Amino acid sequence: MAAGHGGFRVRRVYDDVEPGDGTRVLVDRLWPRGVSKERAAVDEWPKELTPSDELRRFLHADPDRYDEFARRYREELAEAAPAAAARRLRQLAERGPVTLVTAVKDPDRSHVPTLLAALRG
Repeated sequence: MAAGHGGFRVRRVYDDVEPGDGTRVLVDRLWPRGVSKERAAVDEWPKELTPSDELRRFLHADPDRYDEFARRYREELAEAAPAAAARRLRQLAERGPVTLVTAVKDPDRSHVPTLLAALRG
């Protein structure tokens, strides 16, 4: 599942590292269970870009609230620290590939699409 997203790719942290991954950025708040730092091969872990614990729990409690989750997450991403981290990732993506790595089972129904949209914006 190495989909390209305008300078960014998304892959699960459990997938093998590929030569074209470029800078690997963990976009989960918690370290993935059962994955060593060596296997994850993460270059950066900007926790300020991840949904707050409260927001994470909000989505996990009821996945049908995804639209409301995405709206709240966009608000979090607009705050100063996440906005600065997003600028940094955009700068990295100008220089080469950036792979967002996540442990979520279904990246398309997670925080990742909202984060990608913010990074592209």
